[in-house]
Amino acid sequence: MLERLEVEVFLALAEELHFGRTAERLHLTTGRVSQVVKKLERRIGGPLFERTSRSVRLSAVGRQLADDLAPVVEAMAAALRRAEDAGRGVAGELRVAFLGEWTAPVLLKAVALFGERHPDCRVDVREVQLSNSRASLVDGSIDVLIASYPFDGMACGPVLLTEQRVLAVAAGHPLAAERSVSVEVLADHPVVQYPAVTSAGFKRDRTPDHTPSGRPVPKGPSGGTFSEMLSLVAMGRGVLPVGEHSRRYYPRPDVAYVPIHDAPPIERGPVWLEGNTTARVRAFVRAAADVAERRAGEAAPSCVAAAG
Repeated sequence: MLERLEVEVFLALAEELHFGRTAERLHLTTGRVSQVVKKLERRIGGPLFERTSRSVRLSAVGRQLADDLAPVVEAMAAALRRAEDAGRGVAGELRVAFLGEWTAPVLLKAVALFGERHPDCRVDVREVQLSNSRASLVDGSIDVLIASYPFDGMACGPVLLTEQRVLAVAAGHPLAAERSVSVEVLADHPVVQYPAVTSAGFKRDRTPDHTPSGRPVPKGPSGGTFSEMLSLVAMGRGVLPVGEHSRRYYPRPDVAYVPIHDAPPIERGPVWLEGNTTARVRAFVRAAADVAERRAGEAAPSCVAAAG
């Protein structure tokens, strides 16, 4: 078994590739770092790093060991965090965020319910953009995000919101006068693209490469934010499939929203980093799911009354 110090020194040096910075980071001497590495290399039976007077690089063996060890260490750290959370209960601070104006109301209701249930846990609410939503989850800036599915590489909670898809087109576009359109029209017009940092699964769902019949979809220009993307639509640079609530939250005289009659609904809900599945996160997801269930229950009687 590797000793804890050996693992810490090896992984830190694998990241820093500098003995001095590694020693400073771990509050050790440079000599101690070198000693630990040499001991580990004797145990392994080969060099883990390739050293010169000017640089330090991982050897092939070192790279393999780093790739194997890093997820194990992260899993152990996550298990420890979950145990600590369970021991303390739901307390401390939870950072939640929303992506898109429509998700804010349900998030705020979930925050209110969570606060009633767990008054010892402070909740910080913020907004993220398309460009930093994933990075904020990965670097720990936020714990939970209410966003659209699919969200690749993240744990996903229950669906909280659904909406039909519409096609955003310039107000003077020929499609603006249509009562509805098919997904197949995407093959006939450039489609405005999401930022490069957006997950591949999300882009396949919103701006596919091919229509259901297999026709290629021409790619239009990319926007950095949703507002920028709508501006590109207004300029006639392309069309963009969006959710129907864009009519309400992003009304523009230069953009028309045309229903897409043969597209599945858009689904939204909580997403979070799997390794950050703490008691706070689980409790918040439960609160969000309960809010969504209440909303559905409140909507049902009005539908019955309307039908009657």
